[in-house]
Parts: sequence; C-alpha cells; structure tokens
Amino acid sequence: MTDYLFDTPKVQSLPVKGEVAQYPVHRIFCVGRNYAAHAAEMGVEVDREAPFYFTKSLQAVLASGSTLPYPPGTENFHYEMELVLVIGKPVFRASVADAASAIYAYGCGLDMTRRDLQLAARAKQRPWDLGKDVEGSAVLTGLTKAEEMGEIGPQRIHLEVNGEVRQDALLSDLIHGVAEIVADLSKFYHLAPGDVIMTGTPAGVGPVVAGDVITGGVDGLEPISLTIGAPE
Repeated sequence: MTDYLFDTPKVQSLPVKGEVAQYPVHRIFCVGRNYAAHAAEMGVEVDREAPFYFTKSLQAVLASGSTLPYPPGTENFHYEMELVLVIGKPVFRASVADAASAIYAYGCGLDMTRRDLQLAARAKQRPWDLGKDVEGSAVLTGLTKAEEMGEIGPQRIHLEVNGEVRQDALLSDLIHGVAEIVADLSKFYHLAPGDVIMTGTPAGVGPVVAGDVITGGVDGLEPISLTIGAPE
C-alpha cells in the first residue's frame, strides 16, 4: 500500500435515482454561452459552429441543499442554473449518435460565479479560473437516468431567488444539444464514466448576497437548492 504525505481528497459522488451505488465524480466540464439570450445579456455573440468549455475542480462540488459561504475576492457573486449530464461509458471521437448513447443520467446544477473576476479576466483576455473555479461553485443534485428523462427539449428550466423567478426557459433553447456537446468534447478528451458536463445557463443571471436562498429545477429532475451564507 502506498503511503502519502498528507490526506488525499475524498471521493465526490452523486446519488442516482433507483440505485444504491453512487456516481463518482472525476472531472467537471462546463459549456459557455449555450443559450442565445444569456450570451446577449453578457454582451457577447454566440458561436453556433461549436461550443466552448471551461473546467471546475473537484473542490467545486457541493451537494444541493447546502449552505455556501459568500466567497472571498468578489462583490458580485452570480447564480447560473444548468442542466447537467454525466457520462456512462468511454467515448472518444464519437458521432452524435454514439455520444447520445454515452449519456448515463441527468441532474440539475448551479454554476456559481464570481462575475466581477470573470469579466475582468475576459476584458484582459485571461483565463476565467478565479471567476469560475470557485470552491463550492458546482452545486449538484442527485441524478435521473437518461432513459427515464426521455428526449431533451420540452422541459422547463428555471431558478428562483427567495421565491422570485429569475430564470425561466426551455431546454429546447440550448444552442448545442446534449449529444452534440458530448460528441464535440470527445474530439479533445477521452470522456469516461465519472465525467460531468454542465451544459450552460439561460438568460436571467444575477447577483446574490448572504442570506439569499436559491431554488430551481428542470422538469423531470430532482430540484436544486442553495443557501448563501455569511463570508468566512
């Protein structure tokens, strides 16, 4: 047995509806600007030719229902409600049809963002890491298997802050569909079970402060919630 100099990170995992075993999380990929109205509100154009991506570390994973302390280094902390998919079998350089069959399950997610740091980095053409890869910023629900979810498109995706609706759209508004995203991402990575993909957020993003309660959902999936705590 190998000895380590310090404790290794614990395994992050998500419950799966109908299963005793949980889904372990290995990597988190996020799709940017995948709803036209959100891209417009951010003052940028959509690339309809291909999606683009950023990543979050495992330290970003946080279970739905948790309290997240308001993070350091920001004065403009935003919510982004997203459909999440997870991979169930290895996929590399896949066709769209093969990519669709690699989707194991879906869930809801929040991509919490230090918007001021993201925009400052964007203005200087620098990476978004400080804005996006925030501890506790990938809030995830339990998963529902793809066959139970059915075809993606007609489902409503929505988010509320303190009961007030802030985001409200349909999954049919996605610019790049779920299978297209998996197929495209598989051009660059050997995707495998354990890979989580957050598919982008609709219009209506905005700031939250300590004490705010975020709720949201996608039709057919476990709803999501998050409380914003006081700064540490």
